[in-house]
Amino acid sequence: MNNTNSIYNLAVPGVQQLVPYVPGKPIEELERELGLSRIIKLASNENPLGPGKKALEAIEATLPQLALYPDGNGFNLKQALARKYDVQAAQITLGNGSNEILELVARAFLTPELEVVFSQHAFAVYPIVTQAVGAKAVVVPAVNYGHDLDAMLQAVTEKTRLVFVANPNNPTGTLVDQASLERFIKALPETCLCVLDEAYYEFVHSTDPVDSISWLKKYPNLLITRTFSKAYGLAGLRVGYGLSSPELADILNRVRQPFNNNMLALAAAEAALSDAEHLQRTIAVNAQGMRQLTDGFKDLGLEWIPSHGNFVSVDLKQPGQPVYEALLRKGVIVRPVANYEMPNHLRISIGTEEENRIFLDALTDVLSNV
Repeated sequence: MNNTNSIYNLAVPGVQQLVPYVPGKPIEELERELGLSRIIKLASNENPLGPGKKALEAIEATLPQLALYPDGNGFNLKQALARKYDVQAAQITLGNGSNEILELVARAFLTPELEVVFSQHAFAVYPIVTQAVGAKAVVVPAVNYGHDLDAMLQAVTEKTRLVFVANPNNPTGTLVDQASLERFIKALPETCLCVLDEAYYEFVHSTDPVDSISWLKKYPNLLITRTFSKAYGLAGLRVGYGLSSPELADILNRVRQPFNNNMLALAAAEAALSDAEHLQRTIAVNAQGMRQLTDGFKDLGLEWIPSHGNFVSVDLKQPGQPVYEALLRKGVIVRPVANYEMPNHLRISIGTEEENRIFLDALTDVLSNV
């Protein structure tokens, strides 16, 4: 083949048109580009405290076994999750991050003849996994940056096989209340699966709880996805999981690759589940940091989207990209969200008190010079 474009022509149509997901800029890359020695990264919704002591101890204890394959079924982690959530181990699917669960459900249930419904401003992986298998994405306009569940329900047809709902949503941080969400799931036809993405579930305030796991007994077409990447501080190890009916989990496990979770990840995640102290400290730091950032935005005369996650999207009332680039030059990495149809917003992950202060000082300086 002399024409390199012919390689692209050999790919399936959905993949040909895909735009790859763009992750946050790594610290090392920015240091090299700009010659900076100190970088504050508030771009990827990571835990500023890092992993907990129990997870680190579990990793160290597991190191001598690295020549062996991991448990392909993740037995110990599944048992720990089953105890925590009072579900059967057969209801659990382990993923390389919860992103893999999203991909597995798309691979298992979608064809080019079928459709997927999700909201405007929803997580970028939803259109990626939909397009990769050639299915049709039906994007429903948001209301106040959040899910319009009534409109989403009206968009469901006999061709709709999946509906994605992120709760809280990334990058907006909006939350759907429990009663509205259950009414929505209950109204879906049996031929349509609801994928409830709860990657930021642990950050939801106790006064706004959503007890979605109790719904699994009532709705066999419900799949809940969660992760150890955010509140548990294990983003670098990539561990997520799905909770569903045993039948749905069985289908997902048929397309899941064996050994998709490495040995260190399995051990660390199991230990992290029992580290209540680290989780509570994480939640407290996040709540304090959220107040710190929003107070800073108020002082700057800026508006923001009230967030239930470990991030907040601020409205700059001007294009966000130049501000993002100016912050980069000051050694602060945040996340532009123009690809989410939010060109005037930047998404800021909650950091430590010092990191938040450095960001606010940098933002104040940048806005005074644009």
